Amino acid sequence: MAAALEEALRHHVRVLCQEIGPRSVLEGDGLERAQDYIAADFAKAGLEVEEQAYDYRGRRVANLIARPPGAAAGDTTIIGAHYDTVPGTPGADDNASAVAVLLETARRLRQPPCPLAFIAFTLEEPPAHTSRWQGSRAYLRSIGRQGRRDLKAAIVLEMVGYTAPKQHYPWAVRWLGYPAEGNYIGLIGDGRSRNLVRTVERGFRQNPGLPVETLCVPLRGWLLPATRLSDHASFWDRGIPALMVSDTAFFRNPHYHLPSDRLETLDFAFMAQLVRSLELAVAELVG
Repeated sequence: MAAALEEALRHHVRVLCQEIGPRSVLEGDGLERAQDYIAADFAKAGLEVEEQAYDYRGRRVANLIARPPGAAAGDTTIIGAHYDTVPGTPGADDNASAVAVLLETARRLRQPPCPLAFIAFTLEEPPAHTSRWQGSRAYLRSIGRQGRRDLKAAIVLEMVGYTAPKQHYPWAVRWLGYPAEGNYIGLIGDGRSRNLVRTVERGFRQNPGLPVETLCVPLRGWLLPATRLSDHASFWDRGIPALMVSDTAFFRNPHYHLPSDRLETLDFAFMAQLVRSLELAVAELVG
């Protein structure tokens, strides 16, 4: 089963990086082709897919929201990942790795133990990053207009496929005893997200195949800006508990935002273990 999961993850990354390629709103049709592929795979897994479309400077873009059929009512936890890239990169780790893990996690949680939604966010990368057009910000505005209050928390996957013999850190946490080897997954939350981080960590610790480290930052991450560089920060800014699940991006991966961010650099066994850890974490969310 592990081999089959690794191959499924590899297939998603191969399609996104090699068949489609760069997925930027600034060039080509890769963004639309990725959107079509993700929507089709969600539907193939038996999920109900909603396309949340909006306009970006005359170009139609969309978040993709997938839910289990007949999803239970109640406070919903989101598991999400962005599917766009910066121009000129195939974006294997950033962020095809996370999209692949999102798709396979969704496939395995078609009957989740608690209300879940899976979201593929558009326009996380520049030039839309931190603007009103960023996909996660557009999503939050939309549910705000609807008057919805059923969003419990968000788990955002951001670069989850790279391992390395050496791990680097920002100066502020360099002396806190984190591992020297880049073979673990990181869980990063803010002050409001401490309970969410603890709950997800409890699930992850049940999987001995994937080491996990955690970090909670005060003031929505502004004292350590590198912790804000994904869609989870959109939720922090709205006071919603959220965490980023990451291989630590450019603190580990030298191919960040470069044409060399390719499929062959990824560790698919590591990614498969993350799918298993997410399943265990969702089970903990019930409590």
